[in-house]
Amino acid sequence: MTADHQTTGLVARDLASVWHPFTQHALWPADEPLVIDRADGCYLYDTDGRRYLDGVSSLWVTVHGHNVPEINAAIAAQAARLDHSTFLGLTHEPGIRTAEELLRIAPDGLTKVFFAGDGSSAAEAAIKMAYQAATQRGEDRPLYLHCAEGYHGDTLGAVSLGGVELFHATYRPLLVETRMVSSPGVLKPGQNRADRAREVLDEMRAQLDREGDRVCAVVVEPLVQAAGGMLTHDPSFLRGVRELCDEFGAAMLVDEVATGIGATGRWFAVEHAGVVPDLLVVGKRVTGGVLPLSAVLVNDAVYDAFLGSAASGRTFFHGHTYTANPLCCAAALANLELMHERGTVERAARIGDRLGTALEPLAAYDGVAEIRRIGTMTGIEVQSVGERTGFEVCRVARRNGVIVRPLGDVVVLMPPLGIADTELDELVGVVDAAIREVVR
Repeated sequence: MTADHQTTGLVARDLASVWHPFTQHALWPADEPLVIDRADGCYLYDTDGRRYLDGVSSLWVTVHGHNVPEINAAIAAQAARLDHSTFLGLTHEPGIRTAEELLRIAPDGLTKVFFAGDGSSAAEAAIKMAYQAATQRGEDRPLYLHCAEGYHGDTLGAVSLGGVELFHATYRPLLVETRMVSSPGVLKPGQNRADRAREVLDEMRAQLDREGDRVCAVVVEPLVQAAGGMLTHDPSFLRGVRELCDEFGAAMLVDEVATGIGATGRWFAVEHAGVVPDLLVVGKRVTGGVLPLSAVLVNDAVYDAFLGSAASGRTFFHGHTYTANPLCCAAALANLELMHERGTVERAARIGDRLGTALEPLAAYDGVAEIRRIGTMTGIEVQSVGERTGFEVCRVARRNGVIVRPLGDVVVLMPPLGIADTELDELVGVVDAAIREVVR
């Protein structure tokens, strides 16, 4: 069978049996579906043998690139020893070591790790933890305070705290009651980010003045609201949130699924503001983009609220069959070790600076409304010239060997943290040309 016929056959079988996430299947068959066959380094290869630079690190997860020998070897060695054991009341060394390593890189004050699977499941666990901890301290705090344009996953608790109407509006009748303030990353004309931070903090204070004694947690994405369109905000916003949480007795819950593990040029985005949250959610890059593993890191105040006798009912009755799967933990340990050895986080900061410099000519182009970037996390908002302008830019880029994804009319660039300078130049060059071609 020729590669061409193999691809056609696989696409036909997919259309007959598969439902893809975040995909409009009425349109997808005409969108030139790719069948990815293999990957190596920063490149993906389709079943026709074409090569594509992975410009979004396979949905923001790849650290060193694909097919990393050290991570593959760690997984194989672990599989030969212990492939899986429940973490409910049992433990194992890979899980213990992974928790220790996460706490080693986390801000001081976070002391315990609760493992989950993907970002949504970790966010869901953190949301429940914050409420149950407050309840077990004898406080009546049924509300959460969160930001417009936020995104914390697709489980119902996480959706309740989301603010991207396109994703979340349909489910509003099913969701828990919350209070929402404006996005700190959506600026008014002529407004700078520091002023916007003060404005939204004033709005948050007004909400807390009204019913702060009923709010168990303030939930934010630090520095970048990624799924909202790579909306960036000033670090002073995080400092203000921390102060408000302390004043009103609410927990500060930060979602670092997108921003954590090096994406902003620090291990965690909260480091840019010098604050320590009460609960920190991490996922995506923990295993280097190889296997699913996420976690909630908490301080002693949260953890201690769950301690008690068997009859007290203070146990956190929440978990997953594959919690702390040893293979996933082995991948995480190998990834984090490589990141330390290679100085990946420091390199990510330099990559971000190089990316910003390379995009400066495009920022002056009339077809570009704004370029937003923190570290390697970059969103290029293009002027709309049709119903799916962002998608058309990504389609043109893909035809020229680069895979990127749009968020509406925002073209997202989030390369693997280990990308080479020449590969980064290729990414910028292809995306620049694609934008100029589509947005004339």
